[in-house]
Amino acid sequence: MAAEHTTNGLDHEAIHHAGPSLHKTDTNITISPELWEKLYLTPKVPTQSDANKRFANPTPMGFVGFVISTFTFATILMGWGGAAGLSGVAGIFFFTGPVLLILATIFEWVMGNFFPMMVCSLFSVFWLSFGLLQLPTLGLAAAYSTTGNAAEGAASKEYNAAIALYLIVWGFALFTFFIFTLKTNVIFAGIFLFVTLGAWVLSGAYFAVARADYTMALKLQKTGGALLFIVAALGWYMTFVIMAFEMRLPVKLPVGDLSHFWPSTDVTLSEAEKQA
Repeated sequence: MAAEHTTNGLDHEAIHHAGPSLHKTDTNITISPELWEKLYLTPKVPTQSDANKRFANPTPMGFVGFVISTFTFATILMGWGGAAGLSGVAGIFFFTGPVLLILATIFEWVMGNFFPMMVCSLFSVFWLSFGLLQLPTLGLAAAYSTTGNAAEGAASKEYNAAIALYLIVWGFALFTFFIFTLKTNVIFAGIFLFVTLGAWVLSGAYFAVARADYTMALKLQKTGGALLFIVAALGWYMTFVIMAFEMRLPVKLPVGDLSHFWPSTDVTLSEAEKQA
């Protein structure tokens, strides 16, 4: 099977700047699997749907929601400008991140992009679940206090250990996704590597609070924030790369393609089974 995908609407100038991976036909442009994986962050596989020719690329929309939320989260964790506490920016946990990520999840599903669909859904539920902890009106921490005092419950060993374990589980989930990003490119893989480390470091911060070691907790919090800042920076870079191509901006930025290290996925399931 030919390793190519067609899409309409590119002009001659875009073809020139896209490089040797594209070439003109009578009615369309053929896109190599490598370029496909760069734009959609998913291995190219045969599909009978033409949704990718009819609909806009939803991947950068999910990225925008993710990186704005992550940048904000990271800078507050690091205490930039004297910032402390996340209740003031609770909107990133319920609107900025989840709304765009949930929409991207739906549209990636429509387009048949399995891995980006999984990524967007994963991060959307993270922001929503973690955001609940930042709403003092819910009084979740009060249940951990014998007097019903939320502040006392938030400092309790049980409350912080529970959140720490939750973040450890998230770290293993993110590490699993990191393994699959090794099929795409270095930037995308770097995002999952650093976000995995960030989840585990922040877990350590909560364990430190559970031990009442607040000095260590602050250090781990800032370290986790720094790791998430790197994640957000890589996310912005990847967003720019995708949008630059979609908007036909004549720039070519490297992402460290990793797909050529793997067997081609542009084959049917029956052919893939034969290759295994």
